[in-house]
Amino acid sequence: MRVGLVILPSDRWREARRQWEWADDVGFATAWTYDHIRWGGMPVGPWHAAVPVLAAAAAVTHRIRLGTLVATPNFRHPVTLARDALSLDDVSDGRLDLGVGPGSEGPDATALGQRPWSVTERMDRFGEFLHILRAILDGRAETRTTITGRYYASDDAPSTPGALQAPFPLTVAAGGRRGLGLAAQYGQQWVTIGPAAPPRTPANILTAVRRQTALLDAACDGHGREPSTLRRVLLWTPVETVITSVGQFDELVAPYEDLGIDQFVLHHPKQTGPYGGSVSVFEQIAARQVPDAS
Repeated sequence: MRVGLVILPSDRWREARRQWEWADDVGFATAWTYDHIRWGGMPVGPWHAAVPVLAAAAAVTHRIRLGTLVATPNFRHPVTLARDALSLDDVSDGRLDLGVGPGSEGPDATALGQRPWSVTERMDRFGEFLHILRAILDGRAETRTTITGRYYASDDAPSTPGALQAPFPLTVAAGGRRGLGLAAQYGQQWVTIGPAAPPRTPANILTAVRRQTALLDAACDGHGREPSTLRRVLLWTPVETVITSVGQFDELVAPYEDLGIDQFVLHHPKQTGPYGGSVSVFEQIAARQVPDAS
């Protein structure tokens, strides 16, 4: 199982730079940051925008894959997000995993002054969002995309300079049946946090992921896709249990390996915010990984 890391955009770059360099040096497979304008009780202090943070991270790392968890229609448009993603793909030399999701009724839902969308409208928007995003990201340098939907449109939107990765790796967040269908249709990876609502305990997460993986397999079958071609990522969100030993981590991830989860994403253990853990243990976990051959 690959192990990734979330680095919250909650520290000024002079400190954050060391966090990204550390993640690259010790062997984590991926490093992600949250693409939110507002997140929970944060920010008490600095809270930076994901795209420039990832651009800066690309400049100071060498092998680790970088990504968003997750960009949403709450304040993103598919055309401008595609342009940002193509630029990050180039700046990182093809190391970007673009994480996208439908959003929620959380703090970002009204960030642009809009009313919160219903679940149905949110998923309708997300389907259109993915359709346009996929078309632009997978276009050649000379491609121009024109699509008109109910909520989003692109008019002669360029795909220049063309992605270094083909197909462009979208990591689609989903937990319900409709979202899992979109992940099967558009994603190279699927990411989940388990249950949509608290309590997000270890037991509840495992129960939810078991149900979701079965639905995801069925969704892949429905789209004529071999389920094994869609990678599966678990973002570990509980503030408890704190990871304090390699053995504890192995015991935690074992049932997820059985379910076919191939990437387990932890939070940086020493940042401002609710998460914690042992830096030395995280280094041991990261160092055991086999290099990704894909």
